[in-house]
Amino acid sequence: QVQLVESGGGLVQAGGSLRLSCATTGIIFRISDMGWYRQAPGNERELVAAITSGGSTNYADSVKGRFTISRDNAKNTVYLKMNSLKPEDTAVYYCNANWIWFGNKNNYWGQGTQVSVSS
Repeated sequence: QVQLVESGGGLVQAGGSLRLSCATTGIIFRISDMGWYRQAPGNERELVAAITSGGSTNYADSVKGRFTISRDNAKNTVYLKMNSLKPEDTAVYYCNANWIWFGNKNNYWGQGTQVSVSS
């Protein structure tokens, strides 16, 4: 059974920091590309940061220099460290895992964690 469980969201003042975690079970984590997405009310879900199975990363322009994605293959967990948070970072943050296994594409989402940044 595949599970992606996010944690670490909350309410923080502008300029503050949070670290999100996404603990996974039931997936082949070491070959999975992992991503953090966010969705604010009235907006579409957007990619925030991603890390490949090989450790390559990419970030949305709006978070470059402030957010850092990382992974721990031993713990089957991906993290998102968020610094210098802004009110516009307020959203539900979702973890995503995707991988290809014997030609089959697999794509799973977590349930999301709320991040609220006050001005």
